[in-house]
Amino acid sequence: MLNTIFDQYCKLLTFLCVCALAIIVVLVFGNVVLRYGFNSGLTMSEELSRWLFVWLTFMGAVVALNERTHLGTDMMVARLPVLGKKICLGLNNTQSVIMSKKGWDSLSPADRKLIDDAADESTQFQRKEARAAVSANLDLVKKNGIAVTQLSSAEQDKLREKMKPVIAKFSASVGESTVSEMMAELAKLRK
Repeated sequence: MLNTIFDQYCKLLTFLCVCALAIIVVLVFGNVVLRYGFNSGLTMSEELSRWLFVWLTFMGAVVALNERTHLGTDMMVARLPVLGKKICLGLNNTQSVIMSKKGWDSLSPADRKLIDDAADESTQFQRKEARAAVSANLDLVKKNGIAVTQLSSAEQDKLREKMKPVIAKFSASVGESTVSEMMAELAKLRK
């Protein structure tokens, strides 16, 4: 009974997602035509599209949870036996429910550090695996005779220099601390 009700609810959410996406497409396309064709536009188009996109994301997340179709990185889990996969799924679902802001705040500093260290370790592992996969795929592409153009360090520096005004322009709206953090993380990745 409860599953039927939830399935019907998810069908309603799917319909609302389709409607929201259709409205977003009409608003954005209409605004582009009005701006470039008639030098005017709908003032509410951008804001309404943004709000609809946020709601589309939240409603879609509920539907994806019901259909078990959330995106995920399973590079490590895919290598486990069936029992290991089931344990990881159970742990993941449990921690997703338990770990909220209130739950995080209730942890001791030692427990927080342990979780942060585990997250850092898994991030490094994932990056290493991803880089190896990219390198292998790049070699395969080159082996098949496809030309690959990679930017030199000088060209990368030139591109970063050209991006500085754009970063400065949007730093005020995003927040200086967020931009500084992002730039620091990018600098770490380049090493």
